[in-house]
Amino acid sequence: MRIAIVSGKDEGPTKLNAFDNALTDAGIGDVNLIKVSSMLSGNCEIEKLPKLKPGAMVNCVLSEITSDNPGDEITAVIAVAIGEELGCVVETNGINEDLNELTEEAKMMVEYMMESRGVKIKDFIIKSSTTTVDQTASVVASVIYLNDNIIEG
Repeated sequence: MRIAIVSGKDEGPTKLNAFDNALTDAGIGDVNLIKVSSMLSGNCEIEKLPKLKPGAMVNCVLSEITSDNPGDEITAVIAVAIGEELGCVVETNGINEDLNELTEEAKMMVEYMMESRGVKIKDFIIKSSTTTVDQTASVVASVIYLNDNIIEG
């Protein structure tokens, strides 16, 4: 199994446009995202996000949050733990919450998932996106499940 971990943030004239712009900033704005649960195969490989085929149906775990309250600090966090047998992904987000606390929450959740399955963590990655809202903003952090059918070229 191959994955890419991405994040993005942007503003827009509406909540939908801000979300779309944040997806585009993350490199996943031109595909259809299919939210899946949080499991990875063992010894999963993490790659840089390749160019995806426009309109492709792409499986992902997605953390996102949007606000139209100027001054809000919004944060999306994704945490990935990979072991030999399997891996787990968690997502969390917050408005006006401390980034370190959100990161610790994500770390605790993914460690618990792995521990409850009796799997030792080999690789651990956290990715986040934070911005302060000007008018209407969105942030995203996502694990993208890669396969040759969705990659352009």
